[in-house]
Amino acid sequence: THLQRVNNPLRRSINRVHHFDPTAAASVSPKAAESEITSASGEYLLSLSFGTPPLKVMGIADTGSDLIWTQCKPCKHCYKQVAPLFDPKSSKTYRQPSSAFPFIGCGHKNNGPFNGQASGIVGFGGGSLSLISQMDSSVGRKFSYCLTPFFSQAGRSSKLNFGSHAVVSGHGVKSTPLLSEDTFYYLTLEAVGIGKERIQFGDSSSGTGSGTGNIITDSGTTLTIVPEDVLNDMSKAADNQVEGQRAEDPSGFLSLCYNDLVCLAFASTKSDVSIYGNLAQMNFLVEYDLRGKSLNFKPTDCTKL
Repeated sequence: THLQRVNNPLRRSINRVHHFDPTAAASVSPKAAESEITSASGEYLLSLSFGTPPLKVMGIADTGSDLIWTQCKPCKHCYKQVAPLFDPKSSKTYRQPSSAFPFIGCGHKNNGPFNGQASGIVGFGGGSLSLISQMDSSVGRKFSYCLTPFFSQAGRSSKLNFGSHAVVSGHGVKSTPLLSEDTFYYLTLEAVGIGKERIQFGDSSSGTGSGTGNIITDSGTTLTIVPEDVLNDMSKAADNQVEGQRAEDPSGFLSLCYNDLVCLAFASTKSDVSIYGNLAQMNFLVEYDLRGKSLNFKPTDCTKL
């Protein structure tokens, strides 16, 4: 079923809270670049090639990480993946890490609920090791994506744009401050509207101070994670709007579901960290302007891009 196929990404969404919780160059004219970003049952994958001769692999496009890594030989404790493992010894251009060159990591001991289509992670976070930071001089620290729905019949791929091609403009564009703390991109969420009800999402709920944001936007997390009291209020408001028979979520992750199986794709956390996941970002064209410190977005049919 659709739900079974996204079970691992849902599990990773819960685990991501521990990843985020802190307690658990010269100016150039930006060039344009683009790549495909592909939906894969709860995750979004980017194609990369490593080594000489090049080996094509798929990595999870992750705005909540700085690291770029792939599973490599020898790999005694690795999750199963579809693509062959990268063998550093077979690459003519492989070298040990040096501060003079961009970093791409080799993972030799990896576990967790990863999708086998992904060989690793492509980090787009704000730190110096991420892909967008390593491409800084070429693309002006600007990128955009449009996430197609997981089970779209019209096609599951869209474009990931960099530099001048990443600009989101035209009718319907909204903008909000993008607040970066090293790796993570914070937004300020004021409230959630469901029907005529407005559920407040203030600093007191998020555990963050004024001006620092209260929710991390993360393409590598499937669910949206909010404080328990906020989720309870949202569930009550949503249940008042839906005329359907309640059902249990077989995966056990989602608290509000209905027959056929429609669920509220939010989970709660007792941590201070809230996460705006990729399910909530589907069919929006989203631009990260890191120099301008803004997140620009507009509703878009991502299957038509």
